[in-house]
This record gives sequence, structure tokens and C-alpha cells, in this order.
Amino acid sequence: MEIIELTPRLHMLRFPIGQAYLWRDEEGLTLIDAGWAGAAPEIEAGIRGVGLRPEDVRRIVLTHCHRDHVGAAGELAARHGSEILAHRLDAPVIRGEAETPEPVLLAWERPLYEHGLTVPPAPATRVDRELSDGDELGFGDGARVIHTPGHTDGSIAVHLPSHGVLFTGDTVASVQGAMLGVFHVDREQAKASMRRLAGLAPSVVCCGHGDPLMDEAALALKEAAVRDAGA
Repeated sequence: MEIIELTPRLHMLRFPIGQAYLWRDEEGLTLIDAGWAGAAPEIEAGIRGVGLRPEDVRRIVLTHCHRDHVGAAGELAARHGSEILAHRLDAPVIRGEAETPEPVLLAWERPLYEHGLTVPPAPATRVDRELSDGDELGFGDGARVIHTPGHTDGSIAVHLPSHGVLFTGDTVASVQGAMLGVFHVDREQAKASMRRLAGLAPSVVCCGHGDPLMDEAALALKEAAVRDAGA
């Protein structure tokens, strides 16, 4: 795992597949997604390596139920007393009470999807707070939930309007620029969710896969929404 500073308050934790993000407030830390199962020691070491304390992780916000996003959440929360938050529609999958929904794959997505299955399955993980669209999350000077169904039924983005930062989960990817993500259970819903995110005009876009958009991010997201989602 590699940890990269994006802004003084924001770091990216990059895994072999996918990434998570760490946001710092004066009162503590928030993880957006939690990487792979078994990655808790690496995540803790990375946090310490940038001069912060894993013990200060107050909450872990899961953008959706997939294994490369949920993986280490339970272990980290158990060690540090963190609260785990996820949308109410994905919470049963995260808890192990329901099966992970299968995506409707395009032909070119199939080999990528099979490669993604090399990520270790996430263990059943508790969810302490079930989220809905518009909920405030208690960090980032007013972070709010944006429900973005399509990738999974309970996918969310997290918007920090005071800072112009948007965490998109896997609704949006960034591979040589912004694009509609892959592996959706409902591609048309995902397109509608991408259009909604583009309307937020963020200055920093942090995707679940690919490099964050830091330069003219709002324009890049809008253009991708027009091209890929018919905005």
C-alpha cells in the first residue's frame, strides 16, 4: 500500500486494486473506504507514516459493499473504536446478511472483473450507522451523503462542499481522465448518478479507481458525464 498527500487535509491510500482516502479534521480522522481484508496493519503504518494516529480514526465511511472497499473496516474499527457508516441498501451485504449483487457486465469488462476477484473477500462487517441521501456525516465542515445507485443499489458519494471535495466511490473512475465506472448492477442508474455528481462542480474528485482529479476537476467530470452518461 502507498499513501499519498493530495492536500494538507487529504491523503490517498493506494492498494494494488482500488484505493481509500483519509480526511483530517482537528477533532479526528475519517477514512473513506477501507481497502483490502488484512490490510489494517498497512493502513495503520501508513497513517503513522504521515504523522497521524490510527487511534484518531473516528469513522469509516463505506461508499459501497464491494470487497476492495470494505476489506479492513471491521478490523480497524475493532482496534480503534471507529464508527462504520454505509448506505442502508448496502448495509445487509456488508454485514454478510445478503449476497453481493452481481453486475451486468459489458464484454470488455469481463476480464477486468475476473481480475478484481483476486482481491480477498471481505469478512462480514458491522455497520453502526445506516445512511440515506442528504445525511450529514459529522466531518469536513459539513460532509454530506449523495446516494448514487447504479454501481450497487446502496452506492454513495461523499461531498464536502466547504472544501470542494467529492469522493465518488466507483460511480466514476479516473483512467486517463474521468469516466463512468465499471461493473454496475444498473448502468442507466449509474449514468444518472454520474450526471448528478457532475452537477456538484467539485474542485477535487477522488474516485475509487484511478488518479484523483485535481486540475479543472469540475470541467473534466462534466465532460465525462456528457460523453459517458449523456448529460
